[in-house]
Amino acid sequence: MSAPTSTASAAAQEIAQLLTTPEPLPAELGWRTQSLSKGAAGVALLHIERAHSGEGSWQTAHSWVTAAARDGVSAADDANLLFGAPALAFVLRAAEADGTVRYGPARTGVEKSVTALTHRRVDLAHARIDRGELPAFGEYDLLHGLTGLGAHLLQHAAGNDALGRVLTYLVRLTQPLRADDETLPGWWVFHDPQVKQSDAFRGGHGNFGIAHGIAGPLALLAQARRRGVTVDGHDEALHMISAWLDTWRQHADSGPWWPQWITRDQLRTGRPGQSGPGRPSWCYGTPGLARAQQLAAIATTDIARQQMAEHALVGCLSDPDQLGRITGISLCHGWAGLYQTVWRVGRDACTPEVSVHVPVLADRLIQQCRAGLGEDIGLLEGTTGLALALHTAAHTTPPVSGWDSWLLIN
Repeated sequence: MSAPTSTASAAAQEIAQLLTTPEPLPAELGWRTQSLSKGAAGVALLHIERAHSGEGSWQTAHSWVTAAARDGVSAADDANLLFGAPALAFVLRAAEADGTVRYGPARTGVEKSVTALTHRRVDLAHARIDRGELPAFGEYDLLHGLTGLGAHLLQHAAGNDALGRVLTYLVRLTQPLRADDETLPGWWVFHDPQVKQSDAFRGGHGNFGIAHGIAGPLALLAQARRRGVTVDGHDEALHMISAWLDTWRQHADSGPWWPQWITRDQLRTGRPGQSGPGRPSWCYGTPGLARAQQLAAIATTDIARQQMAEHALVGCLSDPDQLGRITGISLCHGWAGLYQTVWRVGRDACTPEVSVHVPVLADRLIQQCRAGLGEDIGLLEGTTGLALALHTAAHTTPPVSGWDSWLLIN
């Protein structure tokens, strides 16, 4: 093991040791146990990945899995990839990624709940479209909506008819809707980016990011096509979303970039309110959007689009001003998410310059540990996500558990 990888391994181990034993939560925070983003379910993923690689114990992993299910598991209509039955199902599948059945009966029961939940949510989504109403993030996006449920099903139940229904719904989502005598993209949400009503976002907004916007459905449709799972209109939907991103692609000295979102007024004028590239994050920035478009290009054998997406990422990574906007450790919008995304892009890239940046970003991850860790232990915005990215940096092969598939970057 080289010096940088051994340092990354030591840093990941240091964080894992701090998270050896689940701590009891006060009653008002009990919901966090079944949270992939904030609680025990997410920490379980770290210990599962370490156990798969022989660097951690299955006993520790099991203690966190048990903690995740201790206070019950929600299969209500608001359950999603990051919370409740889908989150636990994702964790249990990750534990069995090496082919060893560890949670068979429990996993089977949870996954039945996920399938039933997915069918209910697809029915609700189609009914909303039939009424001609605009959606909310929670209907379709990756973190709370059907794209997230589809991401789990694609990895672990590709033959499930619930996955086919999610993909068919996403194809329908790309069809335009009429609202207030205007034609809008089918994914145009009625609220602002904070899921509220505000004067700055009268008439809602169109979101581009992979976490809440149309890049998430694009990535899922692309991943499905790469695995040979398609539905009627699949390619047309891929091309429609890609064309939308082409329309709104902007150009800076550093290379192409995309806005985080646009308002109704900006849609009418064809000009975003954002003046330049933002923070290079997984959730909203060029890295996540570049990966989604790279995946779509690979799925449709579009070499020109793949090169464009990779060029956009290289330009972003070569721009000190953009990198200077990252101030945190997180997978969502910090160094961990940037590293993991670039690492995945580099494995598929036809542009060799992408991989040049991987060791540089690994050094930045290690620097984050040396600068001190915060109190947030979560997967999405805390130290668990950083530890998992460090674990990737310490190895030359992909994560055994496939933990980063919930980010839709693999």
